[in-house]
Amino acid sequence: MNLVALATFVLMTLAQTASFDSAGVLPQGWKTGVTGHGEAHWSVVRDGSAPSGTNVLLQSGEATFCWAVDGRTHLQDGFVEARINPEGGREDQAGGLVFRFLDANNYYVVRMNALEDNVVAYKTVNGKRSPLQVRGRMIGYGIDRKVPNGKWSFLRVEFRGAVFVVFYNGEKLFDIEDRTFPHAGAVGLWTKADSVTRFDDVRYGQLPE
Repeated sequence: MNLVALATFVLMTLAQTASFDSAGVLPQGWKTGVTGHGEAHWSVVRDGSAPSGTNVLLQSGEATFCWAVDGRTHLQDGFVEARINPEGGREDQAGGLVFRFLDANNYYVVRMNALEDNVVAYKTVNGKRSPLQVRGRMIGYGIDRKVPNGKWSFLRVEFRGAVFVVFYNGEKLFDIEDRTFPHAGAVGLWTKADSVTRFDDVRYGQLPE
């Protein structure tokens, strides 16, 4: 095996993919819930615009925050990424990635919002969400970027130690430094309020050394 093939093999073994195409239901080990009040409704649906396969994961419930995580995964240093399509919602049109998820009230989240046209990172502590400041800036939470409604965008976060790096559509947007949750936790997906959001190509795992 040459060096390029070996590197590709190592990266593949470090990553997992959540597939919504085989059984038409959430992958084994995934669990869903809410932070705050309301009810989440996660379902696997057919979608002709799916970036891969024929099915996607749809969240169409309404709650303070809705989440779906792989409860079998415990990552301290790693990454999580997904294709996200925020297609509806009057109050919000948001979709995001959670990591170092300890329980329904304690986790990190990076989200994109089609109504606000920005990408922002937060921590949720005891059920209360607060934004994390972009590293190297005196003032400011997140970055303004056009987030199209009804179209697929790509969101990724890499986390190692206290530093998190956020990417949007292949562009590195910003770094965050925070030590609230230093230990391993689950990873998964997130929406806010009345957002109707689709997810596909969900991948996560360890970062190569």
